[in-house]
Amino acid sequence: MNTPSPILLEAEGVAKHYGRFVALGGVNLQVRANTVHSVIGPNGAGKTTLFHMLTGTKTVTSGRIVFDGHDVTHEPDHRRVRRGMARSFQVTSLFLSLPVRENLRLAAQGVAPAKALNCWSPPMGPRSCADTVAQVLERVGLTRFAGVPAGNLSHGQQRRLEVGMALAAKPKAIFLDEPTSGMGIDDLDDMKRLIQGLKDEHTVVLIEHNMGIVMDISDTITVMQLGRVLAEGVPAEIRNDERVRTAYLGNMITGGKA
Repeated sequence: MNTPSPILLEAEGVAKHYGRFVALGGVNLQVRANTVHSVIGPNGAGKTTLFHMLTGTKTVTSGRIVFDGHDVTHEPDHRRVRRGMARSFQVTSLFLSLPVRENLRLAAQGVAPAKALNCWSPPMGPRSCADTVAQVLERVGLTRFAGVPAGNLSHGQQRRLEVGMALAAKPKAIFLDEPTSGMGIDDLDDMKRLIQGLKDEHTVVLIEHNMGIVMDISDTITVMQLGRVLAEGVPAEIRNDERVRTAYLGNMITGGKA
């Protein structure tokens, strides 16, 4: 029997209130290192709000978040990036007029803001992050597009570039918010293989509506409903959980987009 990997990220009773509205009602979550941990649920379940709390883009109302042994509950997002968190968003966020390689270079430099904001020296030598950029280009399958402006890429390629920008920061954990959103069928398999391969060196926390992908690549699935955890387990357990079927998946559990 395989020994479970250590817990890299833990949330204890994380809540987020907007006035009287409870977006998160006390979420407990444990993410193990070098796994793909998917968070699913219907629209309005609190998935993206949970990502905001975990990555520091918004502050918690109450609760505690521990990442890699450090209490990061009240740390801003840029400090969490330096601890090893990286994130993509639902809406693709790229420097569309810059070449692909420059998008990756800026992401790699962004881990150390003081160096990234040095506009007086050209990005030569170590500042070019050339090795990191080359490795990421190959990893996301965009090497031959290195000199192409990001705005000229297809939607699927742009989504892969955004994953690459997260990778360029050399994170311990990568948070991917609906990375297959808007993708055509031809791009889905490439993204699926990319995400599945990430756990060799990283931990992946994934929000995804495509149940075929979630069931195929996840080690653990957390199902949310109305700002709380409804169920959690391996894909087979979630597939057969009657509460999950009733609340969310229904007949969609076998695949497709819910």
